[in-house]
Amino acid sequence: MSLKIFTNLSSQNSQRAMSINSARLGSALERIATGIRLQRSGDDIGAMAVSESLRGDVRALRQGAKNLNDGISLIQTADGALNEQTSILIRLREITSQSATGTIGDTERATVQLEFSALRAEFDRIANSTEFNGQKLLDGTLAASSSNSTVLQLGVDSSDNNRFDLNQKLNLTAITSSALGFSTDSIATDTGALTAMANLSTAIEKLSAIRGRVGAVQETLDYSKAAMNAHVENLTGAISTMRDADFAEEFASMTRNQILVQGAAAMIGQANLIPQSVLTLLQEQ
Repeated sequence: MSLKIFTNLSSQNSQRAMSINSARLGSALERIATGIRLQRSGDDIGAMAVSESLRGDVRALRQGAKNLNDGISLIQTADGALNEQTSILIRLREITSQSATGTIGDTERATVQLEFSALRAEFDRIANSTEFNGQKLLDGTLAASSSNSTVLQLGVDSSDNNRFDLNQKLNLTAITSSALGFSTDSIATDTGALTAMANLSTAIEKLSAIRGRVGAVQETLDYSKAAMNAHVENLTGAISTMRDADFAEEFASMTRNQILVQGAAAMIGQANLIPQSVLTLLQEQ
């Protein structure tokens, strides 16, 4: 091997190796400190692109889960009001049966008529005042035919599969005494009471069907919520696999690169001694 003093290739090679190993050591230390394997796009271009896309999906799905929870709360509010209206209808039919019997007189019928009118007014008040965050629920706003659709955004895009139309699913037409057919009934007479009994029986059947539909929609949203949470969990696991640092692997890499850096540093020192051999030749002269 020729001796040169202006160009020390052995030293340069050792310096290059030390630079590479120092960079790798720094990367390993950064991953250990942060717990994240993908610090920048250059670490793994493909994994970075996929993980960023999945992170966007997870954020959208988590917001969708919040939207779904709001939808469930809306339905629960409506169902609570419908439950009270059902109780009112049952009581109305009860006092109507009382008025229809021949063992009471006009005075008693006038008294139960007062209760009938008061409860019917309360029935309509509930229908017209029940709302969720300013959204009317029982006045027909949530009917399928309503022009003001209430749609829950659940998924990652605007496709129909990721949107839930409450109007179409619930079809909550106006739940008023007029809509259910007993707004003009009077139980002040036994004949009127008999007519009211028939109308109230029909109203109870209609309201029961509506509540059944509401319950079915709520059950559907509960299943959707469970599926969405599982989806978010699985996507988060996939992101973790791509982005999170494997500490066992990173500690092994750190140790290996520490040894290589120390070895390269030692070799730089040895390589820098090679040109001094020229002095030995001069001394021999």
